[in-house]
Amino acid sequence: MALISRISLVAIFGFIFCGLNAQERYFDERYIYTQNYINPYLTNVGATGFSSYQQILVNYRNKWSDFNGSPKTITLSYNGPVADRLGMGAGFMQDTYGSLRTSKGFISFSYMIESPTNKVSFGLSGEYIQHGLSSGIFNNGNTEPGDNTIIARLDGTQFFDASFGVYGLYDKKISYGLSIPSIVSSRLDESESNADRSLGFIFNLGYRMKSLSSGISFEPSLWVKKLNLVPTHIDINGKFGFLDDKFTGGLSYTIGADKRLGFLLGVNIDAINFYYSYNVSSLEFQDYNNGSHELMMVLNLGEKKSKEFIMDPK
Repeated sequence: MALISRISLVAIFGFIFCGLNAQERYFDERYIYTQNYINPYLTNVGATGFSSYQQILVNYRNKWSDFNGSPKTITLSYNGPVADRLGMGAGFMQDTYGSLRTSKGFISFSYMIESPTNKVSFGLSGEYIQHGLSSGIFNNGNTEPGDNTIIARLDGTQFFDASFGVYGLYDKKISYGLSIPSIVSSRLDESESNADRSLGFIFNLGYRMKSLSSGISFEPSLWVKKLNLVPTHIDINGKFGFLDDKFTGGLSYTIGADKRLGFLLGVNIDAINFYYSYNVSSLEFQDYNNGSHELMMVLNLGEKKSKEFIMDPK
């Protein structure tokens, strides 16, 4: 218990230090999600309106559950086709990591090109991001109320970003995508920043196999994430669908900076899809937390009766 208390205290100070220095740096929050192979709109704006449905998505992730100050993220978004070849989306995300709080609002648009064998969508998004400190920082017992330095950091720093993505499906079997987050990033205050910033990307490739006689499908996929100020990691996923995707199961393994193993369970009830995933890490810190939990709900509404090319993610 004493060791855990010491680790907790170090983590709290680390979170405060991270929050203070976040004013001079910018990290990409897209590393958070593990269920982007279920719904690529979580990390790739090219997937805006790619489904024939209007989709409302709610995602919640609790990383390192049961550990004091563990990261928690909630995302609410909408996306769907709005006209022939055009898609639109919008959403909000908030992530709390100890005393560091990141909020993001975004709107995205896409243009789709279809052929008899290929459908590809090009997306662009505008994003408002704010990095700051939570007001609850004064309740952790390690900071003094009225600390002017912390008060000055509560509102944090704001950025406006533009992100680009391409997402496609070839022959109704091969899914592919490339997302370039924050291809343009501008700090909105007048302060100068000496933050190191490099351009990142997310690349995915998958293949869907389905048995018409049994109604069972299998889709292996690979997601490579190299993001700004986030160590490179690769997600290897295998998703199974049963009874024409009424039930979903899956396994995933991450290599690189974050070594973790996870499983996925999902169910489709009419227009609503529920997914739950659990991840554990092989790193030593796993001994001090209860793993990571992620929940997602997708509501499919207003199917667009156009060319039925896309395999909808039910």
